Amino acid sequence: MLKPVPPAVCDQYGQPLFGRYAGAPDQIAYDRLDAEYRRSWWWERTHRKHWHYVALASDELFCAMAIVDVGWTNTAFAYVFDRAAKRLIASYSRDGIPGLTARLSDHPAAGAFADFKFGRESMRYEQDEYGFKLRLIFPDWELEAGGESLHVVPGMTAIARPQGGTVHTTYKSSAMPCEAGVRVGERFWKLNMIASTDHSLGFLARETAWQWASAHSLSLGWNLQSGYLGEQENVLWLDGNLIPLGAVRFQFQAEQPEQAWLITSEDGLIDLVFQPEGVRAEDKNLIIAASRYQQPIGVFNGRVRAAKDKPWREVKNLVGVTENHFSRW
Repeated sequence: MLKPVPPAVCDQYGQPLFGRYAGAPDQIAYDRLDAEYRRSWWWERTHRKHWHYVALASDELFCAMAIVDVGWTNTAFAYVFDRAAKRLIASYSRDGIPGLTARLSDHPAAGAFADFKFGRESMRYEQDEYGFKLRLIFPDWELEAGGESLHVVPGMTAIARPQGGTVHTTYKSSAMPCEAGVRVGERFWKLNMIASTDHSLGFLARETAWQWASAHSLSLGWNLQSGYLGEQENVLWLDGNLIPLGAVRFQFQAEQPEQAWLITSEDGLIDLVFQPEGVRAEDKNLIIAASRYQQPIGVFNGRVRAAKDKPWREVKNLVGVTENHFSRW
């Protein structure tokens, strides 16, 4: 089991409190960071990466959004995936104006907000100690969701020294039940959905790459990553318990991400097959920056367990995502 998260990510001497914890810190702040982890003003400005991601899952739709501040500019995306039709039915992607279009708080849970505005397009997530609200407004589609966060299983915080960076903190929520209304053109859905969030802030390498997998129900879920943070953020939520996992291996075809993915953990607690239903992808090359992003949406099958001496729990058609991501930012 994981220890409770400290209220701050650094101690009184500015040393990062590296480790995996249960719960969210009050704030992710590096203003008192020890000199060992400091760099020049320009390096910190251009290597500071901050994002807030939200996913909403149901039998009918999978929706996601992210607002990202990369230090010298910002960007945002959102989409709606129709699971029956197996295709995106709404999608949004916009590079913002530095210092103007995106705002993110350094509170990962209670007190969190992430806001992106560009003309008539707007995205906003906010959360307090009782619950959260999400609203996306675009000319041809909208989404509004909200739910309680009082009685959910604790999320996970990882504080780590990333490859090529200095310090990075990520908070991954557990499943948060919510109600959502989605309008795409003249179609409208009112759904009970499962929400999850990813709030991350730290100083990363100029080039960063990872594979990631996430899925949630009220009794079962996981966050799995291979890449810049190693095994630090790998956890399993099982029947109200938060279980740390070892390193994870992703086997997939990068040129054919719609094919099956095999995901296993070195500690023998995860054995999953992910079958994509569709893929959201972007490939941007702006000379000074680049992003290659594939996020298949689909279902997981297989088995998980809390320890090697515990029984397996079968996983059947649990909706979620995987991701293969490279950024030069």
